[in-house]
Amino acid sequence: MTTILRSFPTISEKSRTIRFEGRDHGSPVSFFLVDNDPGKGSDLHMHPYPETWVLRAGTAEFTVGDEKIVGTAGDIIVAPANVPHRYINTGTGPLQMVCIHPGDQIVQDLV
Repeated sequence: MTTILRSFPTISEKSRTIRFEGRDHGSPVSFFLVDNDPGKGSDLHMHPYPETWVLRAGTAEFTVGDEKIVGTAGDIIVAPANVPHRYINTGTGPLQMVCIHPGDQIVQDLV
C-alpha cells in the first residue's frame, strides 16, 4: 500500500525542519528536511552510520571531525560513520537541505 504524508509536523514550534523516521511509515530510510535561517544549525553529534547531506538552497559550513567544508546549493556531502559533525547556515538566506540517514530510525549521539 502506498503511503502519502501531507503537512508533516516540524520538530518543534520554533523550527521549520521536519524529522521523518522511516520505521513509523514502513520505510527503511530516515531523514531531516532542514529549513534553517542564517546562523542556525545543528549541535555537534555523530551517528553509527554515514550521513548524507543534499543541499537544495543556501550555504552551510560543515565541521566533520577536524575538517571544515563549505557547501552550497547542488552539493552532496557525505560524513563517515562515528565521526563528530555539525553544520551552520553561513549564508544570508534560508538553508534548505535533506539529511539522509540510512536506517529506519535516526540514531544520534550528542558529543
